[in-house]
Amino acid sequence: MSNKIKVLIVDDSAVVRKILSTGLSKDPNIEVVGAAPDPFVARDKIVALKPDVVTLDVEMPRMDGISFLQRLMAYYPLPVIMVSSLTQAGCETTLKALEVGAVDFVAKPTLDVSNSLNEVIDVLAEKIKESAKIKIQKKLVKKTEIKRVQTQALIKTTHKIVAIGASTGGTEALKEVLTQMPPNSPGILIVQHMPKLFTKAFADRLNSLCSIRISEAKDGESIVPGIALIAPGDYHMELRRSGARYYVTTTQEPPVRRHRPSVEVLFESVAKYAGANAIGVIMTGMGDDGAHGLLKMKEAGANTIAQDEESCVVFGMPKEAIKLGAAEKIVPLDKIPSAILSFLN
Repeated sequence: MSNKIKVLIVDDSAVVRKILSTGLSKDPNIEVVGAAPDPFVARDKIVALKPDVVTLDVEMPRMDGISFLQRLMAYYPLPVIMVSSLTQAGCETTLKALEVGAVDFVAKPTLDVSNSLNEVIDVLAEKIKESAKIKIQKKLVKKTEIKRVQTQALIKTTHKIVAIGASTGGTEALKEVLTQMPPNSPGILIVQHMPKLFTKAFADRLNSLCSIRISEAKDGESIVPGIALIAPGDYHMELRRSGARYYVTTTQEPPVRRHRPSVEVLFESVAKYAGANAIGVIMTGMGDDGAHGLLKMKEAGANTIAQDEESCVVFGMPKEAIKLGAAEKIVPLDKIPSAILSFLN
């Protein structure tokens, strides 16, 4: 009996199905059990082949990907990775898919797909192997009830900095945290592993839900209370200080721990320039990006928080930080906002 991860590929492009099937099959831990051109064929193949993970194209014929995903999560929940085109429409649909229950996504380039798709095979294979470990619950299809905390007068927030890092599962986790932050929260800096274009759509989406203002960071932008800045895709974001003014820089220095933006880069800069005036939060995500940076923040006097295992989609980054002794508090997702606020009083 094979212990390989069984994968079903759903994409309306025969070329994409072929490239993904061939590429993923080279991984000794993955078996591509089938491919489908649309959700209706996919539905039948899921029942017949019982895959461990499904890759799903964003824009599908006969039934849109979101409707299919909602039905799948309601009746046959399993890990789904979206394969999304780098277009504004693709960004929006992918973010909706993550809300509905998809665990992750890879960006499918729109130009010269046959060549550039090969570049994402390794990334997709890694995400498939990580996603296969996730137990998907039917409850994921329920719409998140957004609860905002009552506005409180926060003490000594002007020069506090909150730095947050997340990866797989982070888009929904960040939404839960940020919708609970009051309008006079300290300035917040966020690294969420995401390609370019997606971070702007993600920031706009969060901004429409939150009491604080959320935007994609711009090089040289000041950090002030009530505003959260998200590192732009494909750019590192670092904290800097000039006198009493905090601001960010964005650069395209080489990837760190295979990521750009990297949580490690953000946390190290916050440790250096904010020290004890900072709060670091490491959340759901595969790998170890940010673990050593969180430790540096703690050693510099910052308060540090890690998301607990039970509430993580993938307990990778927080686990590594906890192992290093970098986390002052380990709390479930829904307690992270109150943990942050507790450090401000």
